[in-house]
Parts: sequence; structure tokens; C-alpha cells
Amino acid sequence: MAELKTQKTAASVSSFLNAIKDDQVRKDCKTIAGIMQKATKARPAMWGSSIVGFGTLNYTYASGREVEWMMTGFSPRKQNITLYIMAGFDKYDDLMAKLGTYSCGKSCLYIKRLSDVHVPTLTKLVESSVKHMRKRYPG
Repeated sequence: MAELKTQKTAASVSSFLNAIKDDQVRKDCKTIAGIMQKATKARPAMWGSSIVGFGTLNYTYASGREVEWMMTGFSPRKQNITLYIMAGFDKYDDLMAKLGTYSCGKSCLYIKRLSDVHVPTLTKLVESSVKHMRKRYPG
């Protein structure tokens, strides 16, 4: 069975974050890292070459295939900062209404900069998602 392309690595998270060229994006990513570390109580780890992930869960597809994935994480991209909110957004309408300027996919939240969103609401969203994922995938 094929493995996931994006896997946890031993690469240095601090080296990755310090290499971000844009000062504001670097600062925003360090703040996001702090929020996610506090929510998961887990040390950050690199997933692939460009995702900073926190915590792990074992996910089983309908096919029975089991993979290890992060509880939450983020990645600074060219167009935006992508935050991985693994619980998705369906049950968080109240938080999403207060969040600010963003776009999202199924479990990806895209922001241009941290100043575009209400940080306490973002923190609550991350905490709520982590709590949901821990309940859904105990262990």
C-alpha cells in the first residue's frame, strides 16, 4: 500500500521558521506555532519540507488503510499561511463568524497575515479542533 507523501521528519522546525524571508510572515508563524503548541501540549515537528505539525493521530480510511497524521499544523505558502484545522469548520460557525478575513477548504484555513484575523478566536478554533480530534481519535 502506498504511503503518504507528507510524513513527519527530523528536520529542525526553528531552522525552517527562521529561514522565512518575510519578517511579518516569520513573526506570524512563530505566534501560530505558540498557539498550536499550547493547544496540543506537543512539540512541533516538520511534516514534509514545509508543514509544521503538532501532535499526532492515527487515521483509518474507509478502505482500512491506516496513516499517522498531525493533530493540527500550519505552512507558510507563497500566497498565504495555511492552517490545518483537522476537525473542519462545519461545527464552528459561531467562531468563523468572528474570525475576520480568511478563506477555507475542507480542513484548511487560509490567511494572508495574522493581523487579518481575531487571534483569540483563532486560538479558540485551534483548541476546539484539537479537543474534537482527541475525542474522535483517542490514543
